[in-house]
Amino acid sequence: MQDIALGSKQTAQSIEGQLKECYAYAERNNYDVIGVYKDEHITGTSDNRPDFKRMIEDSNKKLFNGVLVYQLDRFARNRYDSAKYKHKLKKNGVRVLSARENISDDASGILMESVLEGMAEYYSAELGQKVARGMGINASKCLYIGGYITLGFKIVEKKYTIDDQTSPITLNAYKMYDNNHTIEDVQEYVNSQLKLIDKRNKKGKLVQYSKGAVRNLLADKRCIGTYVFKGTETPNAIPQIVDIDLFNRVQERLNLNKHSPSRLKTTNDYILTTKLFCGHCKDMMVGVSGTSRTGRTYEYYSCNKSRKKLCNKKNVQKEYIEDLVIEEARKILTDKNIDKISKTVVKLAEKEKDNTILKRLDNQLMENDRQKANLFDSLKVCDIDSVRKSIFEEIAKMEADRKEIETQIQKERAKKVNLDETQVRYFLQQMRSGDLNNMKYRKMLVNTLINKIYLTDGDITIYFNTQDKEYKSKIPTLEEARVLIKNTSAHQNTRKLVFYFYSANKQKFFS
Repeated sequence: MQDIALGSKQTAQSIEGQLKECYAYAERNNYDVIGVYKDEHITGTSDNRPDFKRMIEDSNKKLFNGVLVYQLDRFARNRYDSAKYKHKLKKNGVRVLSARENISDDASGILMESVLEGMAEYYSAELGQKVARGMGINASKCLYIGGYITLGFKIVEKKYTIDDQTSPITLNAYKMYDNNHTIEDVQEYVNSQLKLIDKRNKKGKLVQYSKGAVRNLLADKRCIGTYVFKGTETPNAIPQIVDIDLFNRVQERLNLNKHSPSRLKTTNDYILTTKLFCGHCKDMMVGVSGTSRTGRTYEYYSCNKSRKKLCNKKNVQKEYIEDLVIEEARKILTDKNIDKISKTVVKLAEKEKDNTILKRLDNQLMENDRQKANLFDSLKVCDIDSVRKSIFEEIAKMEADRKEIETQIQKERAKKVNLDETQVRYFLQQMRSGDLNNMKYRKMLVNTLINKIYLTDGDITIYFNTQDKEYKSKIPTLEEARVLIKNTSAHQNTRKLVFYFYSANKQKFFS
């Protein structure tokens, strides 16, 4: 028997239901529950949850060897946080279990989970495109499509109209800044006026503007009647609050007061985060960036411990290592492997259906029918009115229980996604032919196919979610790279190696 802790979040009502399922799972699987971590009335879109953080910290004390959650999407807000915190727990010998999902933690389970997550992202992206098309139609009519409403406007039947109460505040904000008042002065004025009119948001909180929000207001082209959607501007499409000459003068002053470009940080995604590990100390490698004297930004992956001087692993250039992993991941998607993965995923999905909460509910339904049949048999031999009355009451109660079980079964069946090999095969074929320059595609490829990557200064090992696939390669030394570059036919393929050695060995070397 193992000791586990229960994790739960959201409203008190939902937590009660989650805990009930978790306790039932623990009992069926012979686990001892030694504690409960729960965060009530806190959104799951953030990892800033007191009890969640306490659970992670307590795992360092070896108090338990398992954390049981209602379902995996309740554990963390996204795949990055999920992988990060699962990694921390795993280092402390703690497994994450799900009461509702029977996905095993062996190679087959990892493959199934990664492919299903990838498909979910793929179909979510398709849905996003449909939503975007709908937004585009509304935008073509210059209608409100959601999001922030510029101060000074209100929305009436999806149309921008002047708000007589707040539009003077916006106009005066522009005039103040044009008359050499600071952003702080304008901020103080705007917030004092909003407080005076008791302007509140949908949650009932008083609206107050930060300095950044004031800058955005002073640069918002909607104030001069220009409708903006995805970079396309439509002048004179909505009512105008500020005249164009005043707006242009404000823009000139804003541009003069901008911070220097050096404050800007790279916004590129580090797609190997949570997948890339140091081959020396086995700790996770994370994305870092630096700026040269010329202002050029360089991006690397760095071992966590090396940053604390606890490991000698050198940094590796982001572009080099990501391109290498992407190239090897695409090689996995042969027709033979796609067929094999499709069959495996569908088979495991079917197996999961038979072992989830749905099967337990079906068993409860059968048990309810059995007990009710026994009660009817008792009525045949019983002639005592008081006893017969009690039996009828018990039968009525069991009928009510049966309806509740049937309702739960309908809900569970409605949640099931029926997969067939054609769907999975199509998804994987789409992955094989995706655009290498598309960041969403690159992320999906890595998240779906890559399990772990171990990198030393001399070699790389990639473990794939396809169980029997593994890639190992020795990274050329600097001298070997020079020899490769002398070969003109290899010149193009080795250029990225040159950049890699520049960052890893701190030697400047150009072809």
